[in-house]
Amino acid sequence: MSILGNLIWLIFGGLLAGLGYIIGGLLLCLTIVGIPFGLQSIKLGIATFAPFGKEVVEGEHANSTLRVLFNLIWLLLFGWEIAVAHLISALVLAITIIGIPFARQHIKLIPLALFPFGRDLR
Repeated sequence: MSILGNLIWLIFGGLLAGLGYIIGGLLLCLTIVGIPFGLQSIKLGIATFAPFGKEVVEGEHANSTLRVLFNLIWLLLFGWEIAVAHLISALVLAITIIGIPFARQHIKLIPLALFPFGRDLR
């Protein structure tokens, strides 16, 4: 069932969203300071390609000092906008019964969009 969900997800916007994350991540990687943030954006793009059948997991050192600092910087500069976009998409999709599974995937991606350092979608 997750293969079918991921295929439909890709056709109806997941591919464009994932490519947007990856292109934004590549642009961030053009500067040395932006490389850690660009890598997290690319990670989000890859996670956005196939969210069905996966869940957000926290890494072993997810709350280390450096990752918390990077998560705060990410949250202030990029994360809140991405989270709001996922929330709006989820609300729009939740209007119909068919869209509810896709809305749940957007809701699942919000914590990863807010705090990507030390977390992953597996």
